Amino acid sequence: MKKLTLSLRSSGGRNIFGRICSFHKGGGHKQRYRIIDFKRSSLDPVLIRSIEKDPNRTPLISLVSSEDGTLSYILATDSVKLGDIIISGDKNAVMTGANMKLLHIPLGYFIHTLSAKGENNLIRSAGCYGQLLKKTDKLALIKLPSGKKITVSLLETATIGKLSNSQHFHRTIYKAGRNRWMGKTPVVRGVAMNPVDHPMGGKTHGKLHKTPWGKLAKGIKTRRKKLGK
Repeated sequence: MKKLTLSLRSSGGRNIFGRICSFHKGGGHKQRYRIIDFKRSSLDPVLIRSIEKDPNRTPLISLVSSEDGTLSYILATDSVKLGDIIISGDKNAVMTGANMKLLHIPLGYFIHTLSAKGENNLIRSAGCYGQLLKKTDKLALIKLPSGKKITVSLLETATIGKLSNSQHFHRTIYKAGRNRWMGKTPVVRGVAMNPVDHPMGGKTHGKLHKTPWGKLAKGIKTRRKKLGK
């Protein structure tokens, strides 16, 4: 659906000064960005009209239409089929694919597209799901796919069920050309470069693993503080 897409240009990994700051990016097949309604702005029942592959994300997406004919893209929930009707926002309609507040979702249910601080930015990768473990007066305890547990407000929203395309993890690229279609250029080892190109270039003689900017790459803490507790 072209009216639900935007033109997309690749940066080639370069910043506003034209310098490469993100390596191994370039080329790639021409794509358009699909506008996904993560917030599920329409509370009317929607009909699933198609299930499509989005080149910009790992799960499948669904084209849905509401009663007034409004079209939008949403992330496809696993086991949801073509022609299904999904009801969102109604606490009495607990069903796979429904989007509602955590306040109305029963304990133990699997969820995805979880909002935190007003943005639906958690649990959005193919085959992923979280679990609603506990509720208090104002907060809900959520187990993320990583195993980490976070607390969010009961007024935040989530979609019931697991995300589609769970076999994405097992995909095989088969050839280097397919990686080029996806905008990935070959990776060159630092030790195969010259000393002027990389801190590990030239004869190593026990040099430590470092980034292209000379910082230690192994054995240092990389985890940053995330949402929740």
